[in-house]
Amino acid sequence: MKPWGGNISDPRTDTEKVSAFDPISLHPDFLDNPYPAYRLLRENDPVHRCPDGSYFFTRYDDITEVYKSTAFSSDKKLEFGPKYGTDSPLYLHHTTSLVFNDPPLHSRVRSLLSPAFTPRALRDLEQEVHSLVERLLDNAAKKVSFDLIADYAAAIPVEVVGNILGVPHADRSPLRDWSLAILGALEPFTPTTITERGNRAVAEFSEYLANLINDRRRHPSHYSDDVMARLIAGSDEGNQLSDIELIQNCIFILNAGHETTTNLIGNGIAALFEHASQLRELRKNPNSINLAIEEFLRFESSNQLGNRRVSRDTVIGAVEMKAGTYIHLCIGAANRDPPQFDDPETLDIKRWPNRHIAFGSGIHACAGMSLARLEGRIAIKRLIEKFPKFARNGDFKRGGRARFRGFVSYPMLTE
Repeated sequence: MKPWGGNISDPRTDTEKVSAFDPISLHPDFLDNPYPAYRLLRENDPVHRCPDGSYFFTRYDDITEVYKSTAFSSDKKLEFGPKYGTDSPLYLHHTTSLVFNDPPLHSRVRSLLSPAFTPRALRDLEQEVHSLVERLLDNAAKKVSFDLIADYAAAIPVEVVGNILGVPHADRSPLRDWSLAILGALEPFTPTTITERGNRAVAEFSEYLANLINDRRRHPSHYSDDVMARLIAGSDEGNQLSDIELIQNCIFILNAGHETTTNLIGNGIAALFEHASQLRELRKNPNSINLAIEEFLRFESSNQLGNRRVSRDTVIGAVEMKAGTYIHLCIGAANRDPPQFDDPETLDIKRWPNRHIAFGSGIHACAGMSLARLEGRIAIKRLIEKFPKFARNGDFKRGGRARFRGFVSYPMLTE
């Protein structure tokens, strides 16, 4: 049977297309707009068995049950060994960082990171984010035409995470490219060129961080008490992180903090362009920005896909799962599931309640979700206030990825 990857012009029946769906053979139509395919899968085969024996989940209740269960593992050594090679930089990174690990490593890293995202820590960061946003908007105003992603949405988290990690300003120019290369290699299917680019990025970033960490150990008084200082202190106590774990989790912090926030801001502004009534509503009631942020996260989830491996025999969605089975969790489909959300294909910035799972759930819920919300709230609110007549300036370009949904470029005019 010919695989179906979301091609909207495929002449087969819905049943035939769904039964042939293969997440490693995705069509450009899917990457541009995956929601029609999500809907077909959710309605006809919500626990879909893929050609390689894995399962693709699209229902909200099934995915949240996986998040709550102890019968699933986030460890990716079995997947990433064949994908990258066990001696590759990508394998080292993704099997050592917080997101693709289970306790006890997951617990150790998360406990060291959590003080950076407390309400008090975020209050301290808020003015810093405001100042950064104002500076970027002033720069955009001088140019009249600017790119929403490169000049604004991506610049904000790079600076914020750079400050959190204590990366000197002069060293920050490669951070976004490193992050995009590393995360791009997480797609369900990655050509050799993408994998090679990801490996180079991990190697270069690791070398840079090793030198920075060594300098911070030699001259601690030259640096502030930031997240990296906390991670180094934990490492130096001897019962926390090895140097490899330290370096790879610093890379993870950049990747996680950069991608989610960039896409939240870009997707949010783009959604307002496409739904003029919602833009008018937000201008009329700017205090609804918090609800709007939650709706942007639901409607165009930055992270569309997650994965787990079954660690013991279990049943999900009335389907028996044997230990060792690999599963895909389609967050983007779950966040548009009608039993959970009324009129889910409609953007409603006043939606309440809104129990989306854009940041995951359970012990692996995004550690920096509150920071991402803070950055998104300030960035989107101030942009529409600063530029009451802003408009799109030509064609945008999407990221072309299945796991992370966002834009590479989005040209805009300030008036």
